[in-house]
Amino acid sequence: MLDTSPLNAVVERFADRLRAAPQSRLTRGAAAEALELARELAVRAQRLEDPSGAAPAREVPDEGIFLVGDQVAVTGLDLAEALRGAPAAGNDAKAPSEVLDEAVALVERAEVRAMR
Repeated sequence: MLDTSPLNAVVERFADRLRAAPQSRLTRGAAAEALELARELAVRAQRLEDPSGAAPAREVPDEGIFLVGDQVAVTGLDLAEALRGAPAAGNDAKAPSEVLDEAVALVERAEVRAMR
């Protein structure tokens, strides 16, 4: 089983920072950056769980600036769970470890952009 603790750690760190961020930082773009990240994490989790794309797309609604930390946490943990259950890569699919590394980097970049 794939160790997703690196993803869990960066997701929780960023989510905690968002939850503690002042309203001014959230309104200056941190919330928008975090919502975009949450939506991308949800898409990646869905791709792993339904490679055929048959299921309806998951939507991460804009629930306001004070909930984006929770949205990042939930979608990040969903992706970690999907990665733990993902089969080894076949033909042209990416290996779960590669998807994990990309997701960690994605969260780290979003955190830097949001918290500057």
